[in-house]
Amino acid sequence: MADDLTARDAKLVQYLNEAYGKEKQLETALEADAKMAGGRATYRKRLQDHLKETKAQARALERRIKQLGGKAEAAHLPGPDVVSGAASKAAAAASKAAAAAKAPVHALRGTGEAEKLLKNAKTQLMNEHEEIGNYIAIETLAVALRDGDTAKLAREFRRQEERMAAFLAKLIPTLTKAVVTEEVPASQRRAASSNGSSRTRSAKPAKRAKSRPAKSRAKARPAKSRAKARPAKRAASSRRSS
Repeated sequence: MADDLTARDAKLVQYLNEAYGKEKQLETALEADAKMAGGRATYRKRLQDHLKETKAQARALERRIKQLGGKAEAAHLPGPDVVSGAASKAAAAASKAAAAAKAPVHALRGTGEAEKLLKNAKTQLMNEHEEIGNYIAIETLAVALRDGDTAKLAREFRRQEERMAAFLAKLIPTLTKAVVTEEVPASQRRAASSNGSSRTRSAKPAKRAKSRPAKSRAKARPAKSRAKARPAKRAASSRRSS
C-alpha cells in the first residue's frame, strides 16, 4: 500500500505524480487549443498528435506509479504526501477544475484570431518546458536511485516534449507575423521614427570626386619638364669638354 512505501519509492512516486498531474491538466487545454487552431491544418494536426502523446504519457505514468506501490493522482503537493488518499483526492479535484476553467479562457485571448493562436502557442511552449524540467528531474532521480525503468520512461517522454517545444518555437514567429498582417495597416509596417510617425528613407547624395587644385597641376608640370631637361644639359657639357 501507499503508506508502506520506502523513502526511495515514495520520492519516485512523488515526482511521477507531479508529472502525471501536469499531463492530465494539459489534456483539457490541448483539446481546446486544437479546436481553435481552425484553418491552420499543420498546427491543428500537431496539437492533436501531441494530445495522443499526452494521454499515453499519463497512462504510462499511472502504471509506473502503481508498480512502485503508489497511487496515481493529478496532484501538485510537495513531499511524499502525494501518495496519501485524502490529500491526493482534494488536490486532484482542484487541479481538474482549474484545467477545465482554462479551456474557455484560451478562446477569449487576444484581439484577433491570429493573436489568440499566438498566445495559446506561447502558453503551450511554457508548459512544454515545465514538462521537460519534470522529466529531467525524474530521470536524474531514477538514475541516482538505480531505477532503470523509471529513468527510461522519463527519457522517452522528455524527448517527446522537446520535439513539441521545437515545433512551437518555430511556429511562434509565423503566428507573430500573422498578427502584424491582421492587425497593423500596411502603411504603418514601415520603420517608424522615435515619435511614432512613419518616415521614408531619402537617397543619400552621391559623393563628388575631389578634383586637384589648378595650382597643384601647374606646379607638377614644370617639375616633369625640368626632369627631362637635365639629361640634355649633361649631354651638352660633355660635347664641350671633348
